[in-house]
Amino acid sequence: MDSLGEIHTLINNAAVLYCDPFDAIPDAHRREILAVNLEAPAALIAAIAPQMKERRSGRIVNVSSVSAFTGHPDLWYGITKAGILNLTKSWARALGPSGVVVNAVAPGPTRTKMYEQLPQSRKDDVMRAVYSGRACEPKEVAESILWLGSASPVYVNGITLDVNDGSYPR
Repeated sequence: MDSLGEIHTLINNAAVLYCDPFDAIPDAHRREILAVNLEAPAALIAAIAPQMKERRSGRIVNVSSVSAFTGHPDLWYGITKAGILNLTKSWARALGPSGVVVNAVAPGPTRTKMYEQLPQSRKDDVMRAVYSGRACEPKEVAESILWLGSASPVYVNGITLDVNDGSYPR
């Protein structure tokens, strides 16, 4: 941590997803999803929190997913994204008195490599619920993250900003 210097904003955005059958998820995939999607963000926050608390300022933005709110065909992906929301609220509560703001974004279908790997039937299913009828552009998610990580009021703390255009699968 000393070699990184002061960190004012942490964005937890790494994630993995596999399109394994619900009843046949390889143990290695489950372990990797848990490690990357949930354990790594928790560890990064724990590592950064002391310096932010000491400075009495800092912002953390965790990237979750619309899958946190629904039953999801990729069981462990959905579980980790729901866990990110609890992680966000827990750290916001712990760090808020020190002036540190912790929030999350929950993107819907976004034109990324992860989205492109999904079977067409899954894309079609989620797109039926999207108000605009199109997938989100990565820039739209990035603008939301930037706002939470820099310009949102400090009183906006512990929230999840839905960036999903109504895309809750039916």
